Amino acid sequence: MKTKTRFSVNQKIVYPSQGVGKIIEIKEKQFKNEPILYYVIYIAVSDMTIMAPVENAEELGIRAIVSADEANKALELISQDFEPIPSDWKLRYQTNLDLLKKGSVCDIATIVRSLYHRSKIKELPILERKLYDSAQKLLEDEISYALDISKEEAESLIHTHLEPFGEFESNSEKSRMDDEQDDDFLDEDSDLEEDEDPDQEEDFDDDDDN
Repeated sequence: MKTKTRFSVNQKIVYPSQGVGKIIEIKEKQFKNEPILYYVIYIAVSDMTIMAPVENAEELGIRAIVSADEANKALELISQDFEPIPSDWKLRYQTNLDLLKKGSVCDIATIVRSLYHRSKIKELPILERKLYDSAQKLLEDEISYALDISKEEAESLIHTHLEPFGEFESNSEKSRMDDEQDDDFLDEDSDLEEDEDPDQEEDFDDDDDN
């Protein structure tokens, strides 16, 4: 069976809603007694393998990783002003979910920009927060491959464009500061323990949700 394939084995591609994947095989399988050619795609971030019919790849939104120029345009987009988004979170959620399914790098950047700034006004509902986290990871993933930088550098670059004046505190920086606060707390607690009855039992609840 001869079927033209747009992508090749070992090529990195983007699978909408899943992230950057690598085509590890192009194989033929029987489906209802018909031979169908499939891309076998490995998604490293979720350690998942997906089989997608070659002839349906475009319909599924599977595409090549963007160029460095396109990646930089997406970064510029998240620095730009934009119209206020709806206050109705259900409407926002559906609009952004549709963008996520479309899956272009600018669509993903639009989700990250709007939900990040919305979260500064009011805490996002759980479903919307998950959508924001997914979009952020997808954008970091593609930016890192397109610009040939690490995921940490991509995260920092995105945050720099979201908060050009340094108001944003990155996840890694927040984690470091939380750890330092925990260390300070433990040091203070150890000083207090010297005055406590060694036979007295005390329940300690870990308040760290991370």
